[in-house]
Amino acid sequence: MNLTLVTMVLIMVIAAIILTKVYKFPRNIWVLFVSQPLVLSLSTMVTFIGGLLATKIAPDPTWATLPVTTMIIGVASGTFIVAALSTRFGRKKATSIGFINGIGAAILAMFAALTGNFYLLIIAAFLLGICLAFMQQLRFAALESVSSEQGPKVLSALMLSGILAAFIGPEVALIGKDWLPSPHGYAGSFLGLTILISIALLIFQLFTNPQIVTPDILEKPARPISQIAKQSIFIIAICSAAIGYGLMSFLMTATPISMHDMLGHSLEDTKWVIQSHIIAMFLPSLLTGHLIKRFGSAAIMLTGTLMFAVVAVIALQGQQVMHYWWALVLLGLGWNFLFITGTVLLPQSYKAHERYKVQALNDFVVFSVQATASLSAGWLLFQTSWHTLVYITMPFIGLMLMVSLVHFKLNRK
Repeated sequence: MNLTLVTMVLIMVIAAIILTKVYKFPRNIWVLFVSQPLVLSLSTMVTFIGGLLATKIAPDPTWATLPVTTMIIGVASGTFIVAALSTRFGRKKATSIGFINGIGAAILAMFAALTGNFYLLIIAAFLLGICLAFMQQLRFAALESVSSEQGPKVLSALMLSGILAAFIGPEVALIGKDWLPSPHGYAGSFLGLTILISIALLIFQLFTNPQIVTPDILEKPARPISQIAKQSIFIIAICSAAIGYGLMSFLMTATPISMHDMLGHSLEDTKWVIQSHIIAMFLPSLLTGHLIKRFGSAAIMLTGTLMFAVVAVIALQGQQVMHYWWALVLLGLGWNFLFITGTVLLPQSYKAHERYKVQALNDFVVFSVQATASLSAGWLLFQTSWHTLVYITMPFIGLMLMVSLVHFKLNRK
């Protein structure tokens, strides 16, 4: 077996033991820590090989990025499906249904690769996005499984598992690409993805629905979503996650095109910048939860925003490899601070019995913003320039700065 893949598995097992024995987290947390990267690997796999396969089978080569875009649209659309099924069946059964959908979608993608059917690949990518929506909302299940004091630490641990997904997806894609004979390749990669999601489904059966029934459920009806969305804490939380995700996706999507296609930087340098960015997105999660607990969510939100401002300054200084490297590393770190802070704050905006619809609205907004940002980044880059993209981010950084200052003010009351 591939050495990198074996290493990732060992890290998952060791980390699960640490979460249980050292941090004394409940079983749900290590179940999520182990199953999450297996499912999240579908995102890195589709990002890695989706364009390569689409280039060979799409009617027009310019449609090569459509599988990734369709997957993101599936994530945004799937949030409301997650809410509806979770409300009716509970978190565990609903998520199991979502994972089964993911298995079917991976098989569909495998047949698309075998037959060279581009439109079948697009449908599969959309369904894989819906599966990803189920996985994304499990971060709220993690928060519901522990005390409010443990919440930031638990969220940090789960975010850290994203690094594992970043390695597992591409590794399985490469290992499995020749498992099945196909004129276009990569059918075996999706067979490998089918196996990964199936393993995650089996592990997830150890998950138990958090017991969070409280008196307010029995005494008060759920508030309309419009009333919940008017709360300051909800607006702050959703801005932190959505703007953070949007700005990160906007610049990250454009970086490989700007570096390699437009400026001629080597693929090796481009890969190094993107890999460094992904590590910067998830590795700080070791500390982010502790920092939120120590300094408060407002300070971490402001720090993440200021990092984005520094990104803009560095990106405007030049377009050498190190300019991109520093900008993308700080971009990943700023995203980590903003996304985790927004996720930690969101539960303060709703009662237990309102959680599914609020979580769905939050993720729909966040991933719709991401989809819009990733879709527009490439087009804008070709129409204008890298520096123009950086200037476009500035009003949103300013808006995020205002949100951070409002959060500081409210915390002092």
